[in-house]
Amino acid sequence: MPSKNYRIALIPGDGIGKEVIPAAVKVLNAAARASEERLSLSFREFDWGCEHYLSTRQMMPEDGLEQLRAFDAILLGAIGLRSVPDHVSLR
Repeated sequence: MPSKNYRIALIPGDGIGKEVIPAAVKVLNAAARASEERLSLSFREFDWGCEHYLSTRQMMPEDGLEQLRAFDAILLGAIGLRSVPDHVSLR
């Protein structure tokens, strides 16, 4: 039985982030299995990013930071699309 479960928020973002995050999750799960401390990981994915902005006019919901506080870590992928100015995506 695992001694500690870590909750990780996943924000793949846009473009290559959607490819990199699943690979990173595989690596994290392999590391947890190999750990002598018997770790387990649970993940929750958030669809926030520029594509989300284009459909909702928000990079993330108003309570987005509050939602993320419940997690032990945040794994953030690439954020950005040419059609969304940097001053919007980097806020």
